[in-house]
Amino acid sequence: MVSAPLTRRPDLFFDWTLLLPAVTLSLVGILTMSTFGQGDSLAPRQLLWLMIATGIYVALSTTDMRFIRRTSLVMSLYGVALALLALLLVLAHPVMGARAWFSLGPISFQPADFAKLALIALLAKYLSRRHVEIGDFRHILVSGAYALALTLLILVEPDMGNAIIFGSLWLGMMLVSGISKKHLMVLGLFALAIGSVLWFDGLKPYQRTRIISFINPASDIHGAGYNAYQAKIAVGSGELFGKGIGYGTQSKLRFLPEYQTDFIFAAFAEEWGFVGVAILLSLYALLFARLAQIARAAATNFDAFFTLGVLMLLAAHLAIHIGINLGLLPVTGTTIPFMSSGGSHLVLEFALLGIITSLARHGRGAVRDTSANEYLGG
Repeated sequence: MVSAPLTRRPDLFFDWTLLLPAVTLSLVGILTMSTFGQGDSLAPRQLLWLMIATGIYVALSTTDMRFIRRTSLVMSLYGVALALLALLLVLAHPVMGARAWFSLGPISFQPADFAKLALIALLAKYLSRRHVEIGDFRHILVSGAYALALTLLILVEPDMGNAIIFGSLWLGMMLVSGISKKHLMVLGLFALAIGSVLWFDGLKPYQRTRIISFINPASDIHGAGYNAYQAKIAVGSGELFGKGIGYGTQSKLRFLPEYQTDFIFAAFAEEWGFVGVAILLSLYALLFARLAQIARAAATNFDAFFTLGVLMLLAAHLAIHIGINLGLLPVTGTTIPFMSSGGSHLVLEFALLGIITSLARHGRGAVRDTSANEYLGG
C-alpha cells in the first residue's frame, strides 16, 4: 500500500491541481444560485464562505498536519463528533422537521460535517494498521460499529441523506481495504435486514412517501413527487447548450424548490445544458483523479486511506445528488460538493483538501506508524 511519495518542491505549499477545480466548482455554484438582482440571493453569502474556506485550505496546507495520525487525536475527534450529534437532539431547534443544525445568530453549523472528518480519520487509522488482516470479520464489525454509532444519531435527527453518505463512506473504505466477497455478501444481507426494520419502525411517514413516489413518480407529482418531477423538467429543458446563465425558468421562477442547495445540479443543467454538465463532470473527474494519484503515492498507509476516504466522501455526495436530481434515487436532501449553498460543508471540503495537501507535502519526512500503543480496538 505504501509507495514513494510525490516529488514536490519544499516551498510548494499549495496543490493547484486540487485547489483550482474546487474553487472553480464553487464559483460555478455561486453563479448558478445568483438571482442577478431579481430578488434575494444566497450568492453573496456563499462567496464570503468561499473566501473563508479558501483561507482554511491555505492555513492547513501550510501547517504540518502529520499529528492527525495520532490515535489520541483521532479518538478525540470521534468523541467530539458523537457528543455534538447527541447534543443536537437536546439543544437544537427543528429546521424543516430535522434537528440537524446549531444556529448561532446568522450562522448555522451542521455537526454531521465535522463527524465526516472524524469518521474518515478514524477509519484511516484503523484500516492502516489492519488492512492486511481485513479478512478477519471482527475488524469489519469493529469498524462498522464506529460508523454505525454516528449513523444512528444522524438517523434520529432525522437526516436520511447524511445517514446514507456515512454508510457509503464506510462501505467504500471497506472495499478499498480488500474486503472478501463472502463478507460483502453477509454485509448485504445485514443491510437488507436493517432496511426492513427502518421501513417499518425507523422512517418518518414523509420519508416512506418519498420512496413510494420514487417508485411511482406519477402517483403524486403535486405532492411528495413534486421536487423530483420539477428537477427532471429542469434538467431536460436545458437540452444541448442550456437556456443561458440566469435564464433558468424552473429555478429563477421558483418552480424548482431548494435550487440553491439540494437541486442545484438541476438548476445548473437547465442553464448550461448537456455541454455544461460534461464540463462540470470533467472538473470533478480531474479532482478525483488527482486524489487517487495522491493516495497511490502516499508516504504512509494512513495518508493513503485518509485520501481515499475523502475521495469516497466526495464521490458519494456527487453520485447521490445527481441521482436524486435525475430521478434515479429517492429525494433525501443531499448537497453536491463545493457547489451547494452552505458554509459548514464548504469549509469541511476545503479543510479536507488542505489536510491532504499537507500530508503529501510532508511525505518525505513521514515515518510509518507501527507503534504497539496505537490501538483502536478489535
